[in-house]
Amino acid sequence: MKIECDARLVTIYVNSTDQWHGRPLYSAIVELCRERGIAGATVIRCTEGYGAGGQLHSTRLLELSENLPIRIEIVDIAERIDPLLASLGEMIGEGLVTVSHIHIMKYLHDPK
Repeated sequence: MKIECDARLVTIYVNSTDQWHGRPLYSAIVELCRERGIAGATVIRCTEGYGAGGQLHSTRLLELSENLPIRIEIVDIAERIDPLLASLGEMIGEGLVTVSHIHIMKYLHDPK
């Protein structure tokens, strides 16, 4: 069975060392999404990158390997994403958030 609808993809770029109330920011964001019933959230630890400051963060540089880029992807319908964005604004001290309009196709087992 296939379900199709328009949705939003939120992509958040932060550092692995960013904190929210004493815990990793990326973990706090995923937990917030779960509590709010968001369809899906995924954390991807990047191997190399830089942001607005231009400082390179890489697994190749031992002194910087503790502070790596993190990408968090969140997917759901607009009615659930829009209220979430306000909360994310309070949590993210420094980072980048992009919001894309997407079309999703969710495949499920046929309940026969």
